[in-house]
Amino acid sequence: MPEPTKKDETENESAPPPPEQTAPQEGGNEKGKDEDDTSVSTPPADGISKPAERKDSVWSLGEGAPEESEKRDDSQRSTLFVEKPQSGTVSVGGNITFIAKVEAKDLLRKPNVKWFKGKWMDLASKAGKHLQLKESFERHTKIHTFEMQIIKAKENYAGNYRCEVSYKDKFDSCSFDLEVTESSQAAPSIDIRSAFKRSGEGQEDAGELDFSGLLKRREVKQQEEEPEVDVWDLLKNANPSEYEKIAFQYGITDLRGMLKRLKRMRREVKKSAAFAKGLDPAYQVDKGGKVRFMVELADPTVELKWYKNGQEIRPSAKYIFEHKGNQRILFINNCSMTDDARYYVTAGDEKCSTELFVRDPPILVTKGLEDTSTYVGERVELSCEVSEDDANVKWFRNGVELTDDPKSRYRIKVEGKKHTLVIEEAAKNDTATYSVMTTGGQSEAKLAVDLRPLKISLALEDQTVRLGQEIHLKCEISENVEGKWYKNGQLIEASDRVKLYHKGRIHRFVIPVSAVDDEGEYMFVPDAYNINIPCKVHIVDPPKLHLDGLGENNTVTVVAGNKLRLEIPITGEPTPKVFWSRGDKMVTDSGRIRAETYPDSSCLVIDAAEREDSGPFRITLKNEAGEDTALINIKVVDVPDPPQAPNVTEVGEDWCIMTWEPPANDGGSPILGYFIERKKKQSSRWMRLNFELCKETTFEPKKMIEGVAYEVRVFAVNAIGMSKPSMPSKSFVPLAVTSPPTLLAVDSVTDTSVTMKWRPPDQIGAAGLDGYVVEYCFEGTDEWIVANPELTDKTKFTINGLPTGSKILVRVKAVNAAGESEPKYHPQPILVKEVIEPPKIRLPRHLKQTYTRRVGETVNLVIPFQGKPRAKVSWEKNGAAIDKNDINIRNTEHDTIIFIRKAERGHSGLYDMKVEVENLVDKATIDIQIVDRPGPPEVVTIEDVWGENVNLSWKPPKDDGNAAITGYTIQKADKKSMEWFTVIEHYHRTSATINELVIGNEYYFRVFAENMCGLSEDATMTKESALIAKDGKVYKYPVYDDFDFSERPLFTQPLVNTFAVAGYNATLNCSVRGNPKPKITWMKNKLVIMNDPRYRMFSNQGVCTLEIRKPSPYDGGTYTCRAVNELGEAEVDCKLEVRVIYHGVINPGEPLNLAGDNQVYNARTPLDIPFHSHPLFPHANAFSAC
Repeated sequence: MPEPTKKDETENESAPPPPEQTAPQEGGNEKGKDEDDTSVSTPPADGISKPAERKDSVWSLGEGAPEESEKRDDSQRSTLFVEKPQSGTVSVGGNITFIAKVEAKDLLRKPNVKWFKGKWMDLASKAGKHLQLKESFERHTKIHTFEMQIIKAKENYAGNYRCEVSYKDKFDSCSFDLEVTESSQAAPSIDIRSAFKRSGEGQEDAGELDFSGLLKRREVKQQEEEPEVDVWDLLKNANPSEYEKIAFQYGITDLRGMLKRLKRMRREVKKSAAFAKGLDPAYQVDKGGKVRFMVELADPTVELKWYKNGQEIRPSAKYIFEHKGNQRILFINNCSMTDDARYYVTAGDEKCSTELFVRDPPILVTKGLEDTSTYVGERVELSCEVSEDDANVKWFRNGVELTDDPKSRYRIKVEGKKHTLVIEEAAKNDTATYSVMTTGGQSEAKLAVDLRPLKISLALEDQTVRLGQEIHLKCEISENVEGKWYKNGQLIEASDRVKLYHKGRIHRFVIPVSAVDDEGEYMFVPDAYNINIPCKVHIVDPPKLHLDGLGENNTVTVVAGNKLRLEIPITGEPTPKVFWSRGDKMVTDSGRIRAETYPDSSCLVIDAAEREDSGPFRITLKNEAGEDTALINIKVVDVPDPPQAPNVTEVGEDWCIMTWEPPANDGGSPILGYFIERKKKQSSRWMRLNFELCKETTFEPKKMIEGVAYEVRVFAVNAIGMSKPSMPSKSFVPLAVTSPPTLLAVDSVTDTSVTMKWRPPDQIGAAGLDGYVVEYCFEGTDEWIVANPELTDKTKFTINGLPTGSKILVRVKAVNAAGESEPKYHPQPILVKEVIEPPKIRLPRHLKQTYTRRVGETVNLVIPFQGKPRAKVSWEKNGAAIDKNDINIRNTEHDTIIFIRKAERGHSGLYDMKVEVENLVDKATIDIQIVDRPGPPEVVTIEDVWGENVNLSWKPPKDDGNAAITGYTIQKADKKSMEWFTVIEHYHRTSATINELVIGNEYYFRVFAENMCGLSEDATMTKESALIAKDGKVYKYPVYDDFDFSERPLFTQPLVNTFAVAGYNATLNCSVRGNPKPKITWMKNKLVIMNDPRYRMFSNQGVCTLEIRKPSPYDGGTYTCRAVNELGEAEVDCKLEVRVIYHGVINPGEPLNLAGDNQVYNARTPLDIPFHSHPLFPHANAFSAC
């Protein structure tokens, strides 16, 4: 038997799609939907054909791993099934149901059930048209029922199935089989022999096996055996225009090369003497097949050679030579595209040639087209699948070929083996029979396109349109179809006036300018549908106001007190309603201001118009067509309001100058001028000063008596009349200036200033004297400079900021209400150069001896001195410069102040003061002693005990408090009660005998030191006690070692970062422990804070506090607390930020204006103003030079 054609095994393993995907659409062709999908595997090489291995079902996706549930141990399984599904048999196209029941008696919830096909394929995802899964529960029997129903079974549904049920750790499984048998109406069986098609001349061994008949997915028909078609004969006899069609039908890819070889074959073949029978002109074989060439020799002894494209062919496994008598045979096995060539055979000098054409296997339609029904406008896809990827496939509509032209309505999409014909929007005329053709088969289906049931998405709405406005009717239907518009039953055609629009499913009817005749009933009727969409259009005329008779800006003027009747014509249909309003208030039809309405007009009536009636009145017309509104300005004119009281800006000996402001209300008419009147203050008779209107707002009355008080008033005049008089002005007195000042002289001179003094004028007059103006000019110039911008009422003034060595001229003027007097000149130029005054310190008497203060008290010493110019003051303490952060010094021109807010013992010492004026110097020394209570005595010991007496001794304290020790105080305490009682006070020696002690008691003693400040804070106690024993045996007490409480400093609460408000006290707190008691030191920015009155330091029970008094931004920084004892030291630090909250507080050195004060101070210069009275510093008790 010849070797069969080898097929690609992957083609046979491809699974058909699930049943729900292959189901036809409603109304479509169901042809072939119940036919079996089969595939064939490659026959074995020994030539024995085995039946193809079929997949278990259309749901099978391949051989997967065993289900995880099958791997469970039998020990885990439990019997859950009450009834298991049983194996069954069904005919092709029939239905079958498998039932499984589970008892829920011991189950708290529904168990989990799964159905499988084969080993692992879960059927839950395949539920659809051919497979349905159901479940139910019977409450009285407590049985769960699970059903799997197979509908319209196919042959490939046969196989093994499995049902699994699980609940928590319980599991059960059951397998069953399904057998699908052919029905009595099944299609006739396929003749396997029809699959064997042979190529060539019909020789016994030529050609290959063709299994395409076993792969058809369409309706199976009995194939009539047809004679083998020779493509060469078709091409020889065909018209050249049909070459391409024949090439597609028979799978010829190289048509152009085949025609060239055909041209060579058409030459006449001469008869040969060597060959009794030669080769045919051409042979064809399918790819992978086997072909046989045979010649018959006239002389069998002649040597024969075979050639392929001119190269000799040698025997091999591919090329096999056979000799049968005079026949010489060449077999070519497993033909490929490289074997497509020209072959010839030589016998002596003669040769015989032929052409071998190898063709690809035919392209088969593995999944055909299906009948489809759809609606107009829907997207349609007709799909089929072929046996090869990207194969050449042709589409036809009613037998006419469809091309993939960009302008065509049809689009062809290729995705591997799947070919799809796409119609984006189906039309009615797309109803036809569509077919697809390949080289190995074809398939066809019918497409039915019907009209979709029409739905009205947006109906026409009744409209009321203003005359002249646009009529716009719009409707939307569910389908994209044409339609017609009707008015009152008459068809409407599009014109220049009527616009008809259609876009998609939306239809619009537009008349840009409506007329009265456009009113009526309109209707839209879609084509091909028996439906209409009606509406009504109503044309209305909106109301209108006719204001042609009114003035500019619709203004109507009426004189106050007269009656106004304003009539406004109106139009509109229907007759509009009229509304008059003024602001938010409506005008009614009664009252002094009322509205009267008539069919063609409306009247506004105002009886006895008042000035307050002026303003806009709004008239509004309304009807169903709309509304019209207008503002009518009513202007009520009247005499103007009186002007404000005039101001007298300047007075003279018998005259004055007066000014005034125009009246706030001119009465609705421009002001034409003013009348002015005056009178004496004590009189009631007014006298007019002008008989012609004064056009300006200023006037100069004359011919008044000096020293007599007068008042003036003003009348405003417009076209309507004269206003009421204004309020009288403030009384004024015509006055003359004073005489010049007298006795102008130089008081003192410095390097930059000159102080002048003078006497008041001899004649001051009735106006009195307001002050003086001091002016100066430099010698040689005529430019006089005012030294005091504001008048001074004193007769002494200092001119500052003068250049040293210059000469100036000075003059002084007296000023009163009448003006400036004649100036008084200094007779000679003044040289700006100060006379030196030797320095002299005037030390107060109490500072000439030692100045003593206690610790914590305030030191505030004022030492006056004299000396010019620019006396320089300096201080030293014990020969070194004074730290200004610790001790505040303030210097003025005449004295110096040394201020210590909280005195400490470190402030004690000799303070040297030095005043320098150029090369002259004066000095003074102040001895300041700061005293404190002394420390406790050093060691107190019991020297002797006898009888009722105890002898004590001690050493004076190391710290005497900076003052002499004036005595000691001795106390005793019984060991049992430890209550202390004073025994001796003001004792001057360092040893004492204590008498009259109680026998049998045991005593402790302690000693206080005393100076002028009092007793020491602590006392020194004896370490041992003194026992006043009875005569006899003395009891010796055991000696115990003292417990060591020593500990190096440790901060138990650290400092924390904080901020303070400038001007308000701030505190920093931390806690420390240690034994001996550590010494606390505070530092700012790593510098020790010592003797600074701005800081107060406290330490109580281990809590350390630093108080910063009234901090400023310069007090911000890093603060550190250090604790030190003989065992070590510790530190903690924090950051302090000072924020300024008062708007008036600025950087030091810049001027600071205090509210309610006309003076300007400097933030670095101390002020002599008590702060407790100033609003900027409400919490300060007194000001200090900090």
